[in-house]
Amino acid sequence: MKKLRFAIIGCGSITKHRHAPEAKQNPNVELVAVCSRNLEHAKAIAEKFEVENVYDDYEKMLKEIKPDAVIVATPNYLHADATIKALKEGAHVLCEKPMATTEDECRMMVETAKEMGKFLMIAHNQRFNSAHKKAKEIIQSGELGKVLSFKTTFGHGGPESWSSDKPDTWFFHKEAASFGAMGDLGVHKIDLMRFLLGEEFVEAAAFITTLSKKYPNGKPIDVDDNAVCILKTQSGAIGTLTASWTYPGSEDNSTVIYCEKGSITLYADPKFSMIIRYANGQKAYFELDTMQTNERQTKSGVVDEFVDCILTNTPPKISGEEGLKTMKVVFACFESAKTGRIVRIDY
Repeated sequence: MKKLRFAIIGCGSITKHRHAPEAKQNPNVELVAVCSRNLEHAKAIAEKFEVENVYDDYEKMLKEIKPDAVIVATPNYLHADATIKALKEGAHVLCEKPMATTEDECRMMVETAKEMGKFLMIAHNQRFNSAHKKAKEIIQSGELGKVLSFKTTFGHGGPESWSSDKPDTWFFHKEAASFGAMGDLGVHKIDLMRFLLGEEFVEAAAFITTLSKKYPNGKPIDVDDNAVCILKTQSGAIGTLTASWTYPGSEDNSTVIYCEKGSITLYADPKFSMIIRYANGQKAYFELDTMQTNERQTKSGVVDEFVDCILTNTPPKISGEEGLKTMKVVFACFESAKTGRIVRIDY
């Protein structure tokens, strides 16, 4: 079988530690080009992963290479532009989260994919964790009854220890990132909860602020480093979502879902990725997998899923439309934080 010719736009840490190695490991992929506006970063990725073609202009790369598929892993403000141009050049696109910086950009990405007859997938990797998939099965089975509430958290010490341009990373600059911890981490948990619960959020209330992070010159960063949100689902379940860049020395990537007949705890225990606590006092422990961290990367499954979708001509489950629904919740949380009001989410 002819291999799919892949190109990657953006050569930071997520490409180095996840996208490039996963592309190289897939037997159906040939990684033919990498591109970054920082040419040194692109050259370093090309050398490490034995990629022949290196560019600092993705429009030129797309026209000359004509890849079958493109991974967009740029700073957030370029997601929409790079994705739309890749789609228009006839490539399927896997775009990093957050999908884009405005709802209009998200819609244009979705519409362009439809217009060009190409797949657009958003790289929400937490859907692929074994314990998350198992928890979804249990919730859908009705074994624990109706979901009543939840709490989900994603917090670590911040991107400055992880980003390829540390310490004054693009993640801290509003013109490049648009969002801070909420767009970097909170978006993961919004998508995850939509996946686990199988329904949409209809109302949001949030505090989103900057509590601690500073630029190297001592000035506070101009994006958020903490967000705490209250979300309500279509069925009336309510829960909290926390995203933080100020959990020094540790990472919390856990979720607890409270149902009528018990609760499910995910990735809160170092050994058991899922623990069910039944209302009658019984407990069930599942040692399924471990959560990926910036320091400990394992195969996320995102690139493999994207490749399978292309080869089987099957629309991705984490489509552009799905990405837009997740981003609607993100935008609602920011509106709530700005106005001090509960925001209704319109689909």
